[in-house]
Amino acid sequence: MTDCIVVLVTVSSSAEGERIAETVVSEHLAACVNRVGPIRSTYFWEGRVQDDEEWLLVMKTRAAGFAALAARVQALHSYQTPEVIALPIVEGTEAYLGWLRKSTGSF
Repeated sequence: MTDCIVVLVTVSSSAEGERIAETVVSEHLAACVNRVGPIRSTYFWEGRVQDDEEWLLVMKTRAAGFAALAARVQALHSYQTPEVIALPIVEGTEAYLGWLRKSTGSF
């Protein structure tokens, strides 16, 4: 297991995804953000099943920086309760993981 994580965030529009991605990368909270979409999300919210078009942000960072990244995403996000979840990166090439660590500030 590495000290690196993938953080998943869904957003309401391509523009919101671009704004959040550019901010977290420029602030070195994430080394890279992939924007995937549009996607369809089906979920339970406010007492009923919702079905919406969203975009998925796939952020790569270090586990030690999750709290700072999550706080920044929540401050920038349009949703009341945005999805901000982390998955461990179990393995990766040393070159990529080294670049990721170097690109994400001093957590």
